[in-house]
Amino acid sequence: MDYVYGPGRNHLFVPGPVNIPEPVNRAMNRNNEDYRSPAIPAMTKTLLEDVKKIFKTTTGTPFMIPTTGTGAWESALTNTLSPGDRIVSFLIGQFSLLWIDQQQRLDFNVDVVESDWGQGANLDILAEKLAADHTHTIKAICIVHNKTATGVTNNLATVRKVLDHYRHPALLLVGEVSSICALDFRMDEWGVDVALTGSQKALSLPTGIGIVCASPKALEASKTAKSVKVFFDWNDYLKFYKLGTFWPYTPSTQLLYGLRAALDLIFEEGLDNVIARHSRLGKATRLAVEAWGLKNCTQKEEWYSDTVTAVLVPPFIDSTEIVIRARKRYNLSLGLGLNKVAGKVFRIGHLGNLNELVWR
Repeated sequence: MDYVYGPGRNHLFVPGPVNIPEPVNRAMNRNNEDYRSPAIPAMTKTLLEDVKKIFKTTTGTPFMIPTTGTGAWESALTNTLSPGDRIVSFLIGQFSLLWIDQQQRLDFNVDVVESDWGQGANLDILAEKLAADHTHTIKAICIVHNKTATGVTNNLATVRKVLDHYRHPALLLVGEVSSICALDFRMDEWGVDVALTGSQKALSLPTGIGIVCASPKALEASKTAKSVKVFFDWNDYLKFYKLGTFWPYTPSTQLLYGLRAALDLIFEEGLDNVIARHSRLGKATRLAVEAWGLKNCTQKEEWYSDTVTAVLVPPFIDSTEIVIRARKRYNLSLGLGLNKVAGKVFRIGHLGNLNELVWR
């Protein structure tokens, strides 16, 4: 898509990266600091404690890695699994496709469960696989909570119920990149072993921090995992946690100050209120799409996402042209259709620090 200058402020409504609130921008507007000075470890300690709150865990161990969500994915896999391990992974959109590609390139034995784009994960097939796995060859279940390519949200509580029904010990690894601080997520209650997110989504920060949270079960699995890892090795972080300096590698101190400000805004509003706000804006967006006479790419109401809506266009229209026109005429950034839904949908992101006036 060719660059075209648009006058006025850019209106960013892709499903990430998102708009950055002014208090966060101001917090990041500072010079570099020595991350080994007393100030940064002291702030990092409080950040690690508060990050657990947005994952709704009291038992998990968080890692804030200078990376993207993709790096956080790799961290989750390589710290808990060994090459050749069998995992069940759900293919329901572009980013689950990329995660599966990563899993295969890391030499895991990936059992792919594919659904039509616009549908959620097929948990009936998961149940069949778990029921047949008497010797527990499946070591992990990998699922993306919220699919931004198609606007689909999976029911993680049901995934946990299926695992518990068959008393299966597989780890539950969940991609929460576009979910944390936007959708209801309960790490401890739902028995999630590794969850991960990226700073550029509902946290409303620039890209650059991949946040991973590991359960005690995942930490125990990491002791025997044989995958090669260096930069993403949790043990390096744990060693520095014990030393009280926290950082085996150089973090962006500006992003840490930004994260502090972003979390303060979320806690001031109240995490449950933040989630309710996303639910309200998601419903309003879907009602608007319906009023336009268009359809949602998501095929059932139970899968509707409150962070992104993928809008189907009539077959005689290329959705890419809508995105181009929105940018040229209104300086409005909408999400393109990706892969199988390229040219068929455009995506409206409604996550992060925004309200009804911003959304009009």
